[in-house]
Amino acid sequence: MPHEFHLLIDGTERAGSTGEAGDVLDPATGEKIGQVAYASVQDLREAVATTARGLRDWAATPPWERGRVLKRAADILRSDLEAAALTITREQGKPLAQARTEVERSADFLEWGGEQARRISDRLIPGRTRGSRVEIRSLPIGVVAAFTPWNFPMALAAKKFAGALGAGCSIICKPSQETPGPVLVMARALLEAGVTPAALAVVFGHANQVSDHLVAAREVTKLTFTGSIPIGKRLAAAAGAEVKSVTMELGGHAPVIICSDVDPEWAADMLADAKFSNAGQICLSPSRFFVEASIQERFTTRFVERAKARRVGAGTDPASEMGPLANARRLAAVEELVEDARSRGASVLVGGKRVGQRGFFYAPTVITDVPDDAEILHQEPFGPIAPILPFNDEAAMLERANRPEFGLAAYVVTHDIGRQRRLIDALEYGVVGVNGPVTHYPEAALGGWKESGIGTEGGIEILEPYQRTKQVSLR
Repeated sequence: MPHEFHLLIDGTERAGSTGEAGDVLDPATGEKIGQVAYASVQDLREAVATTARGLRDWAATPPWERGRVLKRAADILRSDLEAAALTITREQGKPLAQARTEVERSADFLEWGGEQARRISDRLIPGRTRGSRVEIRSLPIGVVAAFTPWNFPMALAAKKFAGALGAGCSIICKPSQETPGPVLVMARALLEAGVTPAALAVVFGHANQVSDHLVAAREVTKLTFTGSIPIGKRLAAAAGAEVKSVTMELGGHAPVIICSDVDPEWAADMLADAKFSNAGQICLSPSRFFVEASIQERFTTRFVERAKARRVGAGTDPASEMGPLANARRLAAVEELVEDARSRGASVLVGGKRVGQRGFFYAPTVITDVPDDAEILHQEPFGPIAPILPFNDEAAMLERANRPEFGLAAYVVTHDIGRQRRLIDALEYGVVGVNGPVTHYPEAALGGWKESGIGTEGGIEILEPYQRTKQVSLR
């Protein structure tokens, strides 16, 4: 029987007031596995009013206690890891091993937010006259509207819940309606741990209707979004019109620079694993492979071997190394990118086609001879496509690597320390991985440059996007 995914408002899960709902599909089969309730304008008004009320109670909760609650929520998530991971796999498609890692990382973020909550402190500055002083207080910014995507449906929401709740804010989260279960699982853990029920809400529905209402609501003072650059720009513009604070992690198109001093087979093995993780549906995913010409043939041969050997199948199958794409839109988009490159003269060495007729599977794909005008070099691929681009001239290669508006992640593969530093300094990206993939652990701040984001998430700064200061001058 299909599962019913409800709205969560004031600690209660319920259908939307109009009864409208959308289908939730299993990406491995394309079949319906549930229905998700859509919020009406009335439901959204209730969520805003409730979280505004919940803000007062949660903000008044001592930071030490907020820390205890968040750390307990992390323990609850870990205690039911297998069930939570299965929810992610059934709705998003990734192999269970990767889903387990996502649950663990989500718990880590909640725990980290709790630890940082216990470090909130005010500052006291001596005044310039006798008997005077200045206090700088750190206070929660208010009601947070959070918008989270489907590729890491729990972990990317966990960053926002950890920062907002740790700072003392209340939060309304609008996850993707294609993957509603993981955020609801995490929200239940937070409520069980002791978060004020009115301090969090989870709503689903038509994206524009939900975002327009939440951004315009007077009670909402902060917007945080993870997703594509075009949608991020639209939301940032709307928030700017209301003079509301925003934090955004937007799209990426990560260049990878593989230098001739490394073992090309080792580099290909490491980068193929990174490229095909989560079927390439990662903003940090390596996606443009600049390979020094003298090792290109060996690197490409090994990368193709690894792509051919990748076992593609349902995420619930323990033998699967790569699951399906998350939805039919991604499948169509990946097919279009490969066909565009092929039509412009690119060679498809492996893959380049759908796998089977059931579900949204696409073969790990490697392409070469890719012209500069191919869309794959200008659009975030968000799929299992690896374009390999040889280079001899380092300066010309760096110009190509930095050319797009993307500035999230980049990679350097070389053992030459001097060259590492030169390339790291030249790359216009907020994150640079050296000789290995980038993973966002909670203890490290992460954010994009250029059009790939505003602000950072994680690190010792995890609470800062959700705080505002008050200066008190005392005499």
